[in-house]
Amino acid sequence: MPDAEPGEALAARGPVETLVGDWWVVHTRSRCEKALAAALDRKGIGYFLPLTRRKRTHGGRIVWVDMPLFPSYLFLCGGADARYETLMTHRAADVIAVVDQDRIKEELRHVYRVTASNMQVDLYTGLRQGRRCRVTHGPLRGLEGTVLRRRGICRIYVGVETLGQSAELEIDPALLEVID
Repeated sequence: MPDAEPGEALAARGPVETLVGDWWVVHTRSRCEKALAAALDRKGIGYFLPLTRRKRTHGGRIVWVDMPLFPSYLFLCGGADARYETLMTHRAADVIAVVDQDRIKEELRHVYRVTASNMQVDLYTGLRQGRRCRVTHGPLRGLEGTVLRRRGICRIYVGVETLGQSAELEIDPALLEVID
């Protein structure tokens, strides 16, 4: 498996933008995301596995663990051969074709930027209704997402509609502009 900094997303052969081919959503077997990513990397197949760093208690000690941002999901980049090879690892439950390739590419670019920013990211299942905004300054400049206030804290949701899930992170509302 490629070396990744804490909280960085794993991607075979570079960032999401550099991978060539059609994108597929892989529904993995339970807790097989990293093992499948390692198997795809050994086979030279492009993939994207967004990870986020979580604090866990193990044996009375606090340890940091890189966890999949979207549990039981991995994104595959390639053709029908890559899909077949993925299924033959026996770590994938299903490989789902993505109809809107432009949309998934844009969404994965956003998720890649969020996970690579090393900011605290939380998973939020189900996309929320709210205002679409764009980040105007900082490391996430240009990122678009849905903004919602919860308990007085401004948070931005970057979604992958294909999964019906989104990542959420806290952000200063002064860094946002509304998209009409």
